[in-house]
Amino acid sequence: MPNSELEDILVVGFGAVGAICSLILKTSGLVRVTVVARSNYNAVNESGVRFESNKYGTFEGWRPDRLCKSVEEAADRSYTYVLITTKAIPELVKTSHVLAPFLSAKYNDQFSQPTYVLLQNGLNVEIELYESLKALGKGDPRIISTGVWISSNLIAPNVVEHNGAFNRLALGMYRPNDFTTMVNTAEEAALLSGLASKVEAGGGIATIHPEIQRVKFMKNFWNVAFSSFSTLTRYTLPAIFRPPPSNTSEVYQPFLAPQTSELIHQFTIPSIQATLDELVVLARALGYPDSEDGIPSTLPKHVMDVTGPVHARPDSNHAPSMMLDAEKGLPIEVEVIFGEVVRMAKERNVQMPRVETLYALLLVVQNQILRKIEAEKASSL
Repeated sequence: MPNSELEDILVVGFGAVGAICSLILKTSGLVRVTVVARSNYNAVNESGVRFESNKYGTFEGWRPDRLCKSVEEAADRSYTYVLITTKAIPELVKTSHVLAPFLSAKYNDQFSQPTYVLLQNGLNVEIELYESLKALGKGDPRIISTGVWISSNLIAPNVVEHNGAFNRLALGMYRPNDFTTMVNTAEEAALLSGLASKVEAGGGIATIHPEIQRVKFMKNFWNVAFSSFSTLTRYTLPAIFRPPPSNTSEVYQPFLAPQTSELIHQFTIPSIQATLDELVVLARALGYPDSEDGIPSTLPKHVMDVTGPVHARPDSNHAPSMMLDAEKGLPIEVEVIFGEVVRMAKERNVQMPRVETLYALLLVVQNQILRKIEAEKASSL
């Protein structure tokens, strides 16, 4: 018999992040986890999920408490939290369209609105959903924004590879056009701690931040600099940081070929740090102070100092999700990671030539991905 005292949580999207979050939440023993798996429903339904994690171990045939094909199917009950782990691609589909069944009169006549948790890369991903929820006239929307550090890849429709070195969620309430409030209300604190406690009970790490947008801005540093370089070059970060094998018994790739490795150090690595420096200039224009509570001027060097050694190791095998999506012919998160930064900079007359160049190049990649998707749709009719 199901435990009626357990809270219901819905996870929309069963890619790498959605799968790890579902595993953590179910492991907590505090909730019933419903998952909406769209593209990989059949594989998960037939065989469950195989997890290969150096933190949580190996699981074969793992299943959530309930698996649904669609959000509409899942919208048959009240949820405490609805986690959205789908990639934010607003030029293709808006978050409110994904969650349309929860915004319908049918749902709102029966149930109260849940707290929505956006586990999505990029900036300003909350605005469109907030405005759609506000239009319902059900009071102020409850949206938790996040910074997500979960190093995982979906290497098959129902196989998840997870590097436990990165396993952290930063949580904070979304407040429209408010980047200065540094104290949570009692209600906000309860919502945040309620989710954080479940994540921690399942073995994850959750930190609560009174002002989450600066955390998201800092998280976007990594994506702007490293996701772009990997996606455009089609090489993972060891191609920038990892030395060649020291002996013939070590077998790994890519690595820095000695013929031009010095040029990588002379031009590529400084160019990445200069890209990060542009983001610091934007941070000042946004009002973020040069402090640990804001965006410190030392952040670009810190990001480089932390990232380089991780991907210099022989066991580094993580591929940025943007690179993987591009290789699979899937849309990439170019607008929320790059486009929003460029637009925020233009509104404040901040010059970002390197970020704009990366955005311009990735727009070509995105454009051709979308063209091929449309061509495939047309040919299937």
